[in-house]
Amino acid sequence: QVQLVESGGGLVQSGGSLTLSCAASGRTFSTYAMGWFRRAPGKEREFVAASSRSGAITSYADSVKGRFTISRDNAKNTTYLQMNSLKSEDTATYYCAAAPYNIVTSTIGEYHYWGQGTQVTVSS
Repeated sequence: QVQLVESGGGLVQSGGSLTLSCAASGRTFSTYAMGWFRRAPGKEREFVAASSRSGAITSYADSVKGRFTISRDNAKNTTYLQMNSLKSEDTATYYCAAAPYNIVTSTIGEYHYWGQGTQVTVSS
């Protein structure tokens, strides 16, 4: 089992940048594929980005491709989401999640463990 804690959210102006971090407990972090999801008010949770166990393979939602970057440091049990050129439509609660497989997937059900979320608000 792994516990996930996100941090780094906040209020930023449109066009600005933020980096979210997700710290994982336990010694098996490198055995999990990691993902970032978000949920905007009144909307369903949606996929943002995912990374394979090593970080060599990544995947992004079309809405964030070219602006967001997922990365991980297995030595620090941490995954990151670098968000650039933020837009008002990026406003949401962001969640990191862990999947006990070496896959890169946007499917919510593949992720067994979730963090509590961190709020990102982009002002226009």
